[in-house]
Amino acid sequence: MPRVRSTEERLHLRRMFEEVPDLYDRARPTYPPELFDDLASLGRIPPGGRILELGPGPGKATRSLVERGFEVVGVEMGEDLAALARRNLAEFPNVQIVNEPFERWETTERFDAVVAFTSFHWIDPEVKYEKSARLLREDGALAVSGSRHVMPEDGDPFWAEVQDDYDAVVPSEDNKPPPAPDEVVGLGEEMDASGYFHHVATEGYLREIVYTADEYVALLDTYSGHRSIAEAQRLELYERIRARIGDGTVRKSYLFMLNVAIRLNG
Repeated sequence: MPRVRSTEERLHLRRMFEEVPDLYDRARPTYPPELFDDLASLGRIPPGGRILELGPGPGKATRSLVERGFEVVGVEMGEDLAALARRNLAEFPNVQIVNEPFERWETTERFDAVVAFTSFHWIDPEVKYEKSARLLREDGALAVSGSRHVMPEDGDPFWAEVQDDYDAVVPSEDNKPPPAPDEVVGLGEEMDASGYFHHVATEGYLREIVYTADEYVALLDTYSGHRSIAEAQRLELYERIRARIGDGTVRKSYLFMLNVAIRLNG
């Protein structure tokens, strides 16, 4: 689970994705196809259903939704990200991208599902469950997805070794290897505790991606935590990581998570 942040810090980091929209589009991994199949099934979304997507970014997950025949309204606060999503999805008539923060956006429409991919934790915690429930039809679904970097038993030893570079450049008690897959906790308890939803399922999908040094540094440069490091330190860290990988590659294991809940009626 992402650590709790102050409102000021959350808003500052949230805006950083707007700095590198094309890099974000190119470097970030796509979600597994089976996740979208499970989302539709567990969320009981009808064929051609209307979906509200929170923070679609460049539209990477949006494409998988519209290709399955759903109609999607994506609410994206970043102007450049919204423009990129519109270009990426221009071939689809069943998608609309709105450039506005979800917290301020209003509509009289009600949706079959509200979905968020790697974005739900950036939304105001006082708003995200209440407003999602308000915008859903009766028995509508909330599906929250994200990915965690994990370390399986046969994972790449690089992730333990690279901590020396972080300790040398940006020392912190948070510098530690990624957790094992079975240590990652879903959002079930949080969803139930919101008082607006009944959690029905959490699913995990393990996937490994191989990166060259340049590909991995490009990925790092899309993470708000890295982009918030002072430039001189950030560039030094990247050079150390490039040198550590050298002409080889690094294997990164992702645990993609799908948390599905159904709106409580009444």
